[in-house]
Amino acid sequence: MASSISTDGLPGSAGVRLESRTVALNSIAEQVAAIDELIPLAQRRIRIFDQDLSQTGWNHPARVEKLSAFLRGTRGRRLDIIVHDTGYLETACPRMLNLLRTYSHAMTIYRTGPEARLATDPLLIVDDRHYLHRFHVDQPRATMGIEQPEQTRPLANRYEEIWATGEPGINATVLGL
Repeated sequence: MASSISTDGLPGSAGVRLESRTVALNSIAEQVAAIDELIPLAQRRIRIFDQDLSQTGWNHPARVEKLSAFLRGTRGRRLDIIVHDTGYLETACPRMLNLLRTYSHAMTIYRTGPEARLATDPLLIVDDRHYLHRFHVDQPRATMGIEQPEQTRPLANRYEEIWATGEPGINATVLGL
């Protein structure tokens, strides 16, 4: 585990000192806790890639409230999600769908395109400074980095490659008769 102290990079956080660290995570429960630690650090952008968001508590009321608080913050904040399969979100995540309806101007949910369907390493990127990287969806091992912009950069690039394949996933409105 690496660590140091940083005071740079977070707008509106004068005096906030974050410890630069990486943490090995060995269970889904540790990943859930790490996600809940990372979301409040977000100042500008949260990017999520996952198979379907079913394993790590994305529809939990406290998690959705943290995301809502982030999106209610300063203008220009973004929450971008890309998943292989939107079925779980559509059928089992009413809170996330409500969040999308409320903040459709600041939130997007895409489905991966064919070129990225083989990607199997879920990612959470926060402000290009913090991350959670699960090495493979079938294994619970992951790493969380806080104040790790150099380590976050290649993961953010990987996310952008996956995002570039994206197709419309879930819209904020439902059309029908």
